[in-house]
Amino acid sequence: MQITCLGASRCVTGSSFLIENGQKKYLVDCGLFQGGRQMERLNHSPWGFNPAEIEALILTHTHIDHSGRIPRLVKDGFRGKIYASGPTAELAKILLLDSAHIQEMEAEWHGRKNKRKGESAVEPLYRIEDAEACLPLFEPVKEDEVFRLDADMSVTFHNAGHILGSSILEIGCGPAERRRKIVFTGDLGYKGHMILRPPAILTEADLLFIESTYGNRNHKSLVESEEELLHAIRYSREHGEKVLIPAFAVERTQELLFMIGKFFRQKLIAPMPVYLDSPLAIATTTIFSHMQQYYDAETRALFDSGNDPFHFDQLVCTRSSQESMDINNQAGPAIVIAGNGMCSAGRIRHHLKHNLWRPGCSLVIAGYQAVGTLGRSLVEGARMVKILGERVVVRAKIFTIGGLSAHADQNGLLEWLGHFKNPAMRVNVIHGESAVSDEFAELIRRKFNLKVYVPSIGDRISDEGEVERAQKVVEIQPQAPAIDFYLEELAQKADALRTLLAGAKAGLPPHVLQTIEEEMASARSHLEDALSSARGIDRNAKAGK
Repeated sequence: MQITCLGASRCVTGSSFLIENGQKKYLVDCGLFQGGRQMERLNHSPWGFNPAEIEALILTHTHIDHSGRIPRLVKDGFRGKIYASGPTAELAKILLLDSAHIQEMEAEWHGRKNKRKGESAVEPLYRIEDAEACLPLFEPVKEDEVFRLDADMSVTFHNAGHILGSSILEIGCGPAERRRKIVFTGDLGYKGHMILRPPAILTEADLLFIESTYGNRNHKSLVESEEELLHAIRYSREHGEKVLIPAFAVERTQELLFMIGKFFRQKLIAPMPVYLDSPLAIATTTIFSHMQQYYDAETRALFDSGNDPFHFDQLVCTRSSQESMDINNQAGPAIVIAGNGMCSAGRIRHHLKHNLWRPGCSLVIAGYQAVGTLGRSLVEGARMVKILGERVVVRAKIFTIGGLSAHADQNGLLEWLGHFKNPAMRVNVIHGESAVSDEFAELIRRKFNLKVYVPSIGDRISDEGEVERAQKVVEIQPQAPAIDFYLEELAQKADALRTLLAGAKAGLPPHVLQTIEEEMASARSHLEDALSSARGIDRNAKAGK
């Protein structure tokens, strides 16, 4: 058996792995690359295989960085089965259609922009009909039951505890006398999750592919995260402003609703509107309410007591665009949960444009922010950002709540890994930024004395753990999108400052001079960040990285 890494290797997104077992070919995951223009261009790259030759796709879960290229795969000829857990199959029905809608909308927007410049139209990565064509291919698989893909290859789905329906894949291959066991963690959750059961414990594997998104750090505790969210809500309520929470529709939104509902039940915050401003998140939350068998004991007990933890009296579901726009016409404190979680698309950008500049507003970042995204820039302290073509000063208070991550942190990953008993197991560290994966790999070597490798996109790995390096390495330079962003911002700031300074010489009022000072301070900050990033790239280049 040969496994080719096609994504989520020295980067976080684009999860996809080609398994070749004799003449048979299978895929594990088929996700979108996300996080800046360099990464997103990879979505249009050649597959490296013929989609029509793929026997089946085995899907760990529905997050778009694991499932988002499936419609393109079908568009390009794939007709096999898509094996997934029951909840994953249900969630895919709405998530892939939503992804297709976003692809069409973005292509239309770029097409209009090109037309004004006399350039050609833009074709979306895939369309809604391509996503619809995926849905009949899904084949739900029961948890912990072995099923056969072919005569000498089997798969078992185990609970990963990451999001609803997320799975660890245990793949067996070869005849009984020399059976090999390969494990893909997908995205791994953690013990103490507020809704889901903890990840299943596995003890045997010959080859392990383990995620490392947070392999270099540990999360805040859940108690700390609840306290910080409560502080953000109280802060904006005292100032009569809104709390903005960019959140992904699956899991993160439901966790936030769970916590906010508890605050209301315990009277920790006074009644105020909570807008769930995402048709996708609304539909997903409905699915969550009907999947009680997958929850931990505490969450099931809430349902049994007559309290749906995802719905409460203050919740307002806004489905239409007009309802979404009306939120920003409502004065007074409110909580707005809108997608997407990295602020790179969706309705949250409109709310940021209307509120980010307002003192007293809170922005709650509740998950991982990929390099090159607007969310990452805000977390890193940007004082001025560009949203929907307009520059917006950042006066809102930024809160980062690490304890809500659906990913296991460093301690959680090591604890889970520590249950394996095979001292000859080969470990491949994937699904992390390059430096993070390297750091986590070294930690595994020291702690468990295992053979560890951090693959790149294009590397081929045998079931014995032998590596054939890619002939053409896909270079992932996470700093580059940030520098492009800074340089673009600096150029715009320079133009604006020239205009403002010219006006100042003409004796403009004091508030204009204050604006000049703010612009200059912001420009200086962006310049320092850009220079720091450039120095980092230069150091890596000199080191041959």
